[in-house]
Parts: sequence; C-alpha cells; structure tokens
Amino acid sequence: MVGGPVGREELAELVASGPSRGVIGRGAGRSYGDAAQNTHGYVVAPVTLPGIELRPRAGTVRAAASTSFTELLAAVVPHGLILPVLPGTRHLTIGGAVAADVHGKNQRGDGTIAAWTEEIELLDGRGQVLRLTPGGDPQAFRATLGGMGLTGIILAVTIRLIPVRSALMRVASRRLDDLDALLAALDAADARYAVAWIDTTATGRSFGRGVLDVGDHLPGPDSRREPAGPAYRPPRAPRAPALPFCAFTPGTARGFNSLWFRKAPAERTGVADLTSFFHRLDALDGWNRAIGPRGLVQYQFVVPEGSEKVITAVLETVQRQRCAPFLGTLKRFGPASGGLLSFPGPGWSLAIDMPAGNPRLGAVLDELDREVARAGGRVYLAKDARLSRAAFDEMYGPPAEWQAARDRLDPSGVFQSDMARRLGLCRS
Repeated sequence: MVGGPVGREELAELVASGPSRGVIGRGAGRSYGDAAQNTHGYVVAPVTLPGIELRPRAGTVRAAASTSFTELLAAVVPHGLILPVLPGTRHLTIGGAVAADVHGKNQRGDGTIAAWTEEIELLDGRGQVLRLTPGGDPQAFRATLGGMGLTGIILAVTIRLIPVRSALMRVASRRLDDLDALLAALDAADARYAVAWIDTTATGRSFGRGVLDVGDHLPGPDSRREPAGPAYRPPRAPRAPALPFCAFTPGTARGFNSLWFRKAPAERTGVADLTSFFHRLDALDGWNRAIGPRGLVQYQFVVPEGSEKVITAVLETVQRQRCAPFLGTLKRFGPASGGLLSFPGPGWSLAIDMPAGNPRLGAVLDELDREVARAGGRVYLAKDARLSRAAFDEMYGPPAEWQAARDRLDPSGVFQSDMARRLGLCRS
C-alpha cells in the first residue's frame, strides 16, 4: 500500500518504473471484491486530495478522483444541481464510481455514470496524463469507464449535472404479493427512480414478494423543511457493532424478511430526503460488521429481457441450498452504457446478500454463474471476488476490444490487481 495522496510527478515516476507486480489505484474501498487489491504490488490510496470545481452555469463539475459523493452532493445541491447517478452509498469516490461505471435507481432511463461523463483525466502506463473524452478517443474512453482501474489511474472526472429545485423526494411505496406482481409493477413504473426490495426467503404463493419504491425530485423547495433552499446535510450515522458471530441462519433470514414485508404498508406516499431514499445502508456506519467476522457475499447479476425465469431459479437455488439470503434488491435496467466492461444491459438485475461462512456457497455461486451465463447475463465485477476466468469470458467476451485499448494505454502492463489476475485481464 502506498499512502497517498502523492504528487502527480511521484505517481508518474512510480508508474513509469514498471514494478513487477504492478500498480492499482484505490478509491474508498467500497467494492465488495478484489478490484483494488494487489498482492505483492502497489496500491495507491488515496490517489488525490479531494477537490471540486463547480461550473453552475455550464451545469458541470470537475472533481478530483478521491472526492466522495458526500462531498460532491454538499457542494452542488445548494446550487440547484445534483449528480445524475447516485449509487447505493454516498461514501464512494468519483474515481472509483467511473472505474466501475456505477448505476443507480434510475439506470433504466438515465443510464450509468458513463452517460454523464464528459472528460476523464487518466495517468496512463507510460506515466503520461491523458484527457479522455467521448469524441477524442472513444475506445480508450469506453475502456476506462467500467475498466476497474486497469487502463490507468483516474486523476479527475468532469460530470454533467441535472437541475433540481429541492433536495427532497416525492416517494411512493407499494407492497406486492408475489414475484409476478413485483416484476410487472417494476416494469410499469414510470417515475425517474425505481427499485424493489424482494423477500429472498418467501416460498409457495408468496414466492418473490416484495416492496416497490418509486420516487422523483420535488418540483419546488419545501418552504417548511427548506426555508433557505436545497441543501445536503446527511445525518451522523451510529457505528454498527462488530458481532463475533453471524446472526443470519436460514431461519433468522426468513424471520427478518417476513417481518420486513409485514411492517411495510400496503401502499404509502410521502416525502423523503436524499439520504433516506438513495443511501439507506449508510444509516448505520460499517453495517457489514454486524454480519459477523466472516462477512458477506453479494451476488449481483443482470439477465436480458425475457429471462425472468433465471430470477426464479436463483432464488430457488439459494433457498434450497440454505444460503440464508437475508437481503435482496431488484431493478429494471435499460440500455447498456457502451463501456467495454460495464455491467448493466437491458433486462433485470438482482442482488442478493448472503453470509460468507457457508461452506456450500462457492459451489452454489458457480452453479448460478452457469445459469446466468446461459441466459446471456453477467455478474457485476464491482461486487465480485470469486468469478472464474472461464465464466467471465462467457459473460463478458472475451473482451478483445477492451484488451486492445488497454494494451495501447498500458503497453507494459503496469496496472494490475488481484481481480485482473484472477480473470486473465493482465499478463502476470
């Protein structure tokens, strides 16, 4: 680990020296996998100091790579602007978000962060700083968006913003009694943002039941809650206890999901702030500590339209194998971003959290990989720590165009990670 930030010249010298086990940049460390780990090599964290250059009239912001979404929202929201893509935690950095080409609850209509990125400042494998734009070098730009940091170290990003008149959201929630009803409601949702919580443990007539949440920005400021106009002030989150055991078993996971479903109103509308709508897991700092010392695995995949049966098969498998799936999130996806290793594509995305200590889990996930790949789907690399090279090639390619762009940007193969070695994306 190289304690950053280091100056651009020092960073360029490190990259140009071509260390044998390579270099990788690290954002906030919120990836669930090994994308920013580099055994016996260099990991630079943070890559830069936080920095924000807001251009309100142009509706854009240039942010240094290590700037968090919390810092960005605090800077742009008072100007009546907001980031067009908000991932599930506000603690991500903008550099990490671009490297993973993150999506939010509005991917179906607004795409991933790739659709809103105007420029990426990239330190390439020769130690030179490039300015990548959609029109300047489309292949390099598309390879870097979603490229998991393997085309270079992202130094800064320029993003287009969208205007808002309030920092509050109009939200509607509806409880659906089975998977068919949940899928139909999510497909028919016409709000800008839509996501469904799914009961991953329900069986019989209740199989796949869940709660659909849709929302959009208020058309104007709330005079009572926003007397001075829109602002972003996330509350301080209490620290989660580090439990010495995993509380989730098949029985407790079923009880947790059942309670969560029953306490949800059949139908409800209301107003929510940005944090409670977009970043619910951030309400508890270090929430993963409460899962126990072995942690958790999140399995997130996307399958094309018409492959809804894969969702059924995955849920049935993790139930049958007693994987204690305690949290599930379902989204409807729209067009792909064009990023050469980007995750989303038209269809359905399901994410399931399961305790990592189950000795059967590895074999179960290998089985699910085969099911997803047969349907033409893929697993989200930002959430992955165990996908095989063969499964990756079947899902993503093999990614010849991405590899060609990487070879041009990094001809000596400086940028490496444990994920890259596992998936055959780097030479060593």
